[in-house]
Amino acid sequence: MYIKLLYSLLLTAVITTASCQKKYEGPYQGYKNKGTHIEVFKTDGKYRITPYSDKIIETSFIPKGEVFDPESHAVTLIPIKNEIKVLENDSVLTMQTNGIEVRIHKNPFQISYIYKGRNLISEKDGYVKTDSTEILDFNLDKDEVIYGAGARVVGMNRRGKRLQLYNKAHYGYETHAELMNYTMPLVLSSKLYAVHFDNAPIGFLDIDSKRDNTLAYETISGRKTYQIIAGENWKDLIHQYTNLTGKQPLPPRWAFGNFASRFGYHSQKETKQVVAKFKKDSIPLDAVILDIYWFGKDIKGEMGNLEFLKDSFPDPKKMISDFKNQGIKTILITEPFVLTTSKKWEEAAEKGILGKDSLGNPYTYDFYFGNTGIIDIYNPKGKDWFWDIYQNYIKEYGVAGWWGDLGEPEVHPSDLLHATGSADEVHNIYGHDWAGLIHKGYQKHFADQRPFILMRAGYSGSQRYGIIPWSGDVSRSWGGLQSQTEIALQMGMQGLGYMHSDLGGFAGGETLDAELYTRWLQYGVFQPIFRPHAQEHIAPEPVFQDAKTKALAKKSIQLRYSMLPYNYTIAFDNNQTGIPLMRPLFFENSNTKEFDEMSFVYMWGDNFLVSPIVNPKVASVDIPFPKGANWYDFFTEKKFKGGAYTTITTAEDHIPVFVKAGSFIPMVAPIQNTEQYSTKEVILHYYQDQDVKSSFGKLYEDDGKTPNAYEKGKYEILNFKSNTTNEKLSISLTATQGMDYVVTDRKINLIIHNIDVAPKSVTVGKELVSFNWKETDKLLEISLDWNSAEIKNIDVLL
Repeated sequence: MYIKLLYSLLLTAVITTASCQKKYEGPYQGYKNKGTHIEVFKTDGKYRITPYSDKIIETSFIPKGEVFDPESHAVTLIPIKNEIKVLENDSVLTMQTNGIEVRIHKNPFQISYIYKGRNLISEKDGYVKTDSTEILDFNLDKDEVIYGAGARVVGMNRRGKRLQLYNKAHYGYETHAELMNYTMPLVLSSKLYAVHFDNAPIGFLDIDSKRDNTLAYETISGRKTYQIIAGENWKDLIHQYTNLTGKQPLPPRWAFGNFASRFGYHSQKETKQVVAKFKKDSIPLDAVILDIYWFGKDIKGEMGNLEFLKDSFPDPKKMISDFKNQGIKTILITEPFVLTTSKKWEEAAEKGILGKDSLGNPYTYDFYFGNTGIIDIYNPKGKDWFWDIYQNYIKEYGVAGWWGDLGEPEVHPSDLLHATGSADEVHNIYGHDWAGLIHKGYQKHFADQRPFILMRAGYSGSQRYGIIPWSGDVSRSWGGLQSQTEIALQMGMQGLGYMHSDLGGFAGGETLDAELYTRWLQYGVFQPIFRPHAQEHIAPEPVFQDAKTKALAKKSIQLRYSMLPYNYTIAFDNNQTGIPLMRPLFFENSNTKEFDEMSFVYMWGDNFLVSPIVNPKVASVDIPFPKGANWYDFFTEKKFKGGAYTTITTAEDHIPVFVKAGSFIPMVAPIQNTEQYSTKEVILHYYQDQDVKSSFGKLYEDDGKTPNAYEKGKYEILNFKSNTTNEKLSISLTATQGMDYVVTDRKINLIIHNIDVAPKSVTVGKELVSFNWKETDKLLEISLDWNSAEIKNIDVLL
């Protein structure tokens, strides 16, 4: 009996073991649950599938003979540690989270991704290796719109294009540019998902170029890793993507002011004269940028000197200090190239901090600026050498910000070797890691300062380094202006919320087109950074324009400064949630296809609808007002109903801008620079509308300087709430303070728009107060004192 029982147990064990090692017909060869990820085996390799959250799944294919490479240059999120739930039947293996579900169909083999019952995307042929590339391909729905792939001018819908992933400047572009400074291996779909291909080497994104509903990522080498990100709506999708790759730190508040910049200021004397002219004309100014001439007299032959040319700048420390005393910051340009004719060539070569050839010598080559080597920031010696230069100018000179130019890198031969790989393997991440070098240097050595890092090139996740991208050497033409909203909107959706343009245009032109210049600056009021910049043969600064053009520019700049409370608040929202400052209209109405490919109008934060004027002598424009709200002309108070196109007559002194009904818009009186900024006196606009029964708004406040002020409790959020009935409008003011913030007394000038008749009474708390009602403009003004430790209630009896 004992022998029979033992035989029976042994037989059961064999059967159980055999079932775990089941032979599968076709590519699928079983799986293992590793606790925090699963491995799915195929005949030619294996998949590693890892949940980062309920809305983010990472999938890697590891071909036979290779091992998993865990290094990502983009991702900062840590995968969840929860035990993974896996279900299996004869045809499908399913990995479940509370959000995304991954289904592996066994025969024919296919991986598909579903979010709460909504099909997102599926692999097509999966991994394919050719003689020169490795490919991951996917099925697209025939009608979905695809965004992303970095900065391009190809239309909002990237579909139908095979787009190169190789950062490269496009000098003087206008209305078409397929290859630019920021190429990113990321696509976003109108179906509210994104695919990020987490691999640095160069390649292509083929977004259905053959019109066969195929998305293909092609690369020369590296990881076969991608993340699928799902969102409930557009704001949530961007939030999830920036959870994965990092949130943008709040820039210093002065970054939202006006810059004096050109290519370039040749001397200390000239720079001081320009700053003095801004002061004389009472045009607000917060920063001056020194281009290439700070270290050399000529464009060519000097790059890599990286020290002030004493003939031209005899006392730069005093100049920078004098500017600082006027509330004006100094920013210096740097490039990653050290020319063989520069003062630092011998030092750079001797210390081994440059990219190398196959024999281990400094790799030298010719480009526009001369014969050069490139700093190898992947070599610790190169990184430290470069940072020491930055550290010296921050510490000893008081330099407040940095401009990183030519960081694609502009010329980067394929056979040049860096410490971690070939040029082609690190080309697209060079600008990203350069920004990271500076950002991390500040964290270590200047932890009480917010860095300002203006960069011409970057990669997925560059926003976490505080990068301020710009759209490159755009043509100084109407065509150049026309492309800017598309670039900025696309990049904001890809995490880089501070994409902006050289206001007025950079390249070319014979004489100033005053109308073009004016319209570009008017658009600049409602883009993330306000920085006129251009080649010097036509002065880009407003102080050098004719009286009329200067006056119009000054009006735009003053408005920019008045909007600081609003702009800084939407910057805070970007820091916390990833939501871009400039947003496509489909963020407002994602259930309609009407806005899917539209970029000529956009949202500035939640509350403004903006339509730049991008053609000469335009008398009127047709504005598509999103449904679900009424809209008020920011300049004329005229009301427009949402859900229709309306023809708007243009004005010379502003572009069409509209405010959503129910909005709170905090503003301040004009100031000369952000050193004068204060929220002790706030002009609070409220756009009352009988269709809006309740609404909310806020103002974020900190010192404008401390890194992570919110997380450190050094902040205050002023909250505004309205409730409207036929008889009464009630507005409440409350505040939330951080642990390390001292509340203050404020004066609030409350301006309520769209009040048709004089109110019967206005009470603040229980006290009747006087008010000013302007019948012509339908404006009601109420002045009150408010200590934000208390709740303040305002009731308007209509």
